[in-house]
Amino acid sequence: MHRVDTAASITALCDRVLFRITVVQALVCAFVWLAVAPAGGQAANGRIEGQVKLVLPPASVVPSGVYPSRRVSKPPPKASEISNVIVFLKDAPHRGEPVTMRVTIAQKDEAFVPRVVAITRGSTIDFPNSDPFFHNVFSLSRGANFDLGRYPRGVSKSRPFPNAGLVKVYCHIHSHMTASIMVFDHPYFRIPSADGTFTLDDVPAGSYQISAWHERIGESINTVRVEPGRAARVEFALPMDER
Repeated sequence: MHRVDTAASITALCDRVLFRITVVQALVCAFVWLAVAPAGGQAANGRIEGQVKLVLPPASVVPSGVYPSRRVSKPPPKASEISNVIVFLKDAPHRGEPVTMRVTIAQKDEAFVPRVVAITRGSTIDFPNSDPFFHNVFSLSRGANFDLGRYPRGVSKSRPFPNAGLVKVYCHIHSHMTASIMVFDHPYFRIPSADGTFTLDDVPAGSYQISAWHERIGESINTVRVEPGRAARVEFALPMDER
């Protein structure tokens, strides 16, 4: 009887030892994983850097009797045209609901300011009227068909944009007024700085199509590959007319 109890005690002791070893091994593995794995999976992501250049066509022939300029090409377009460019990933991965934004497109000097805006799906845009006369804001775009009606100076009206896509906005009263709103369901987009440079941060590793879109020119598409923890470089040259 005593020998049976001893055997049972030994078995129970072995079970406890094995359990403790298993727990210790699990804790060690978890500690190592936490030490190696980057916070938020950052090491699995990289970034995209680049620059957009607006290129004017070669100078036209100078009429006879006029001294030609020494310039071999036309001067660069105004820097403000860069603000009408949006750089974005065309096939970006979706990660739940994007963070919403609230931006303003003013109606000032018979123009929408700014004329080009990029936002995430679900964001809201305010349309204040800063001119001393009535304005109207409307769109017939598929993703946002609306009409805010006419309203005077000092009044602002708002509109949410729940659908991704391009939204063209106009004024019923002033037909020359137009604005372009690009709505995205991901955060991988930027309007370049005044010098044309841009950065897309925290992009998951992989190959993508990246677009530089201008409201009049259209878009130019490149392919870029993002490596974990590294910066990929891409350049765009958009042909710019004189309008």
